[in-house]
Amino acid sequence: MAFTLQIGEKAPDFTLPATDGKPYSLSDFSGAGVLVVFFTCNHCPYVTGSDETTRATVERFQDQGVAFVGINANSENTYPTDDFAHMVERMDAHRFPWVYVRDQSQEVAVAYGALRTPHFYVFDQDRKLVYTGRGVDNPRQPDERSVHDVDRALEEVLAGQPVSTPVTNPIGCNVKWEGKDEHWMPPEACDLV
Repeated sequence: MAFTLQIGEKAPDFTLPATDGKPYSLSDFSGAGVLVVFFTCNHCPYVTGSDETTRATVERFQDQGVAFVGINANSENTYPTDDFAHMVERMDAHRFPWVYVRDQSQEVAVAYGALRTPHFYVFDQDRKLVYTGRGVDNPRQPDERSVHDVDRALEEVLAGQPVSTPVTNPIGCNVKWEGKDEHWMPPEACDLV
């Protein structure tokens, strides 16, 4: 069994607190034709380097029935700035147009098989996985980007087409697992990387 979700698998459910003060579950996004779940955090340079690209993607597709939820599962014991209070501060400062939730137990990250920050998962109307991997080909340097993988996947799904490249390797920092060193990944994660 692979560590990370495989194409065609259903989105695991969750109930997680968001920076807007509400809890969110998968059912809260049932009105969306497509759902993008992405694992992110407050500090990673790959995340902060691509925040505005992610914002542009959200703003481009949210009126086309696509919902976006960012999940921060990083251990705050490893990176204290990844705690919930700093998540709220970050959203207040940047006003990102996605729901930002906290997976402090890391159970949701394990269920999805999150490998990096950022790591994107695109689900169709039936909440089956149609794309997983990186958002763009160069998350740290906006001027050197040539491939926008999530945008392409969303264009294809919304056009009723199969995703031409359904799996890419996520580019970013390792998820910071509680009680593990910074570079630890479950052994099953080697199935993808």
